[in-house]
Amino acid sequence: MKAIWLGILSSLFFAVTFVLNRSMEMDGGSFLWSASLRYFFMVPFLVAIVAKRKGLREMTEAMAASPGPFFLWSFVAFVLFYAPLTFSAAYSPGWLLAGTWQLTIVAGVLLAPLFFVRTQMTTGQQFVRQRIPIASLFITLIIFAGVVLIQIPNASSVDRRTLLLGILPIIVAAFAYPLGNRKMMDLLQGKLDTFQRVLSMTLMTIPVWIGFAVYALLTVGPPSIGQVAQSLIVAISSGVIATTLFFMATDLVKNDQGKLSAVEATQSTELIFAMFGEMLILHIALPGPLSLIGIGVIIIGMGLHSYQTAIAGKKKFKLANEQQT
Repeated sequence: MKAIWLGILSSLFFAVTFVLNRSMEMDGGSFLWSASLRYFFMVPFLVAIVAKRKGLREMTEAMAASPGPFFLWSFVAFVLFYAPLTFSAAYSPGWLLAGTWQLTIVAGVLLAPLFFVRTQMTTGQQFVRQRIPIASLFITLIIFAGVVLIQIPNASSVDRRTLLLGILPIIVAAFAYPLGNRKMMDLLQGKLDTFQRVLSMTLMTIPVWIGFAVYALLTVGPPSIGQVAQSLIVAISSGVIATTLFFMATDLVKNDQGKLSAVEATQSTELIFAMFGEMLILHIALPGPLSLIGIGVIIIGMGLHSYQTAIAGKKKFKLANEQQT
């Protein structure tokens, strides 16, 4: 359950992204600056943390050992995740984006067959392909139904182009984030701690964010003071605190696809935090009845995931005790 609570806490800080990205878009800020500034601001905080923990040398050695895969999966986990997220903020309110983002839970379950687990056999160590956990898939589909419900009122009130630009990038981000995160865990095999992993992935993608910033400077000019300030808050809240908490949670259960899916399901609470945050900060109205039903369905799905994780943990503990006796 520790991993579940870490996941929920991370979603509280992640929700800041949806609220402030929407705020910056409403103020006329470019998504290019919103995306790149977050990662620029993350670097000094993470460097200070890793340096204090005396982990910089170990981190750079891991990066140098396999730079190609390191860059690829960092790009997938960070660039293909955050750039679409900030782009979509121009077309949908933050709470709706946070709701659609819950498709990452579906993605997390469906990605299981792309990964292997080491198993000790009599003939030696073998790699066994992970299976889609059926119980997790069923509960995930409940959450997906909730996502569909919250989108129905929006679909009837906006044109198709706006709807697609608000949804399709989120779908890309929803698959990219768990894929990149899990591939990095596979690549590193526990060689780096959470802070080292977040910093190394950030540094690997800095050239991409510099490209974003240069293009933004040439096309829309420099960011406003307000956008810089809000990006700094997003960097600390979502980029440093939330990402670190979430990676800590996934590291705790990285060898169990069912539990890993449950941790990823905790991100559904971002929807609630983002909705209330926008109501307080941006003064948006309470979503309609159908959207509220959808939110309720998502919460129920997340609760079922947590319950399933607790039951699975008890069964595993019981089995381990029986084997010892």
